Amino acid sequence: MDKLLIEGGSRLTGEVDVAGAKNSALPVLAACLLTAEPCRIANFPEVRDLVTMRKLLDLVGARTERRDGVLEVEAREVGEPVAPYDLVRTMRASAIVLGPLLARTGRAAVSLPGGCAIGARPINLHLEGLAKMGANLELEGGYIRAEAKRLVGATISGHVPA
Repeated sequence: MDKLLIEGGSRLTGEVDVAGAKNSALPVLAACLLTAEPCRIANFPEVRDLVTMRKLLDLVGARTERRDGVLEVEAREVGEPVAPYDLVRTMRASAIVLGPLLARTGRAAVSLPGGCAIGARPINLHLEGLAKMGANLELEGGYIRAEAKRLVGATISGHVPA
């Protein structure tokens, strides 16, 4: 279909409430770890992966609180930068906290992502990008372990698998 043509004599007006999107909210939550300043995320959906990500943020020292569809996150202190298997095994997005934890603390350990019903979705491009930014990465005991004194900007290109 190239276009949708609507014929009629009445002008359409109104409002549409757009629901928050999990795949947008996950990286936003991870990015909250990059600052000690309070963050407010409006239109925050309450779905399983986001509940898990909130638990992970709380575990590493952030404070999260949801009020009236708005999530408040404050990561003033980041403690032990570890995303344990028992917590993140159900979500594919666990690797997205690796960079923010590494940037804040100089080290991080994140369990390899859990299974996926639609098939393998490798995180190699994510890891290659962090390596180009100066991270030392190793795989040990089912965890991606990373260290860096400081991450630096880099030119990162590559194709994203379909």
